[in-house]
Amino acid sequence: MTELAAVLWDMDGTLVDTEPYWIECEQQLVAEYGGTWSHEQAAALIGSDLLDAAAKLRQAGVELEPVALVDRLMDGVIQRVKQELPWRPGARELLIECRDAGIRCVLVTMSWRRFADAVLVSAPDGSFITTITGDEVTNGKPHPEPYLAAARTLGVDSNSCVAIEDSRTGVASALAAGCATLGVPHVVTLDPAPNLTIAPTLVGVTVDDLRGLLAD
Repeated sequence: MTELAAVLWDMDGTLVDTEPYWIECEQQLVAEYGGTWSHEQAAALIGSDLLDAAAKLRQAGVELEPVALVDRLMDGVIQRVKQELPWRPGARELLIECRDAGIRCVLVTMSWRRFADAVLVSAPDGSFITTITGDEVTNGKPHPEPYLAAARTLGVDSNSCVAIEDSRTGVASALAAGCATLGVPHVVTLDPAPNLTIAPTLVGVTVDDLRGLLAD
């Protein structure tokens, strides 16, 4: 049985329930430029690199340069996070159990550093050894680079890590990196795949359950 070397956590929609904030900010920004942005369009971007999302929003009529567009979105989401940061059910509890069991955790998010830091101030002390953010990788999810980079920072094989994800894009990234993956769908559904275990919630999930995913 492979020893669990680390747990690699997605953030938006997996750790914290911020996806509705992103969708609301996208819709407001597109409306500001006279366009419309459907829930289906927003859902298709969940888990994606923010510059990829910016390209789609520009196609919808937002006349901002990509980095400026991402900054506008982040400003809106950070403002909402400061007012209320809703955690996904069971996420804090599992994060604390991993910490107390000595299981190293890495945050692997396509959100940029500025936003990740705004969320991490509310995480339990000592939760994450390090973080990988979207503005720190060349290729975002669904490319495997973010998860491979997370494993590399710890000096471990990605095959000995468990990734926790909520989106199709994120799951694709984690699986391509060779991680055993726990999918907890939120805004979008997930399709079955080899090395992917789908659970309705993190409530009741334990470190032993994560170790069992490597055995499976």
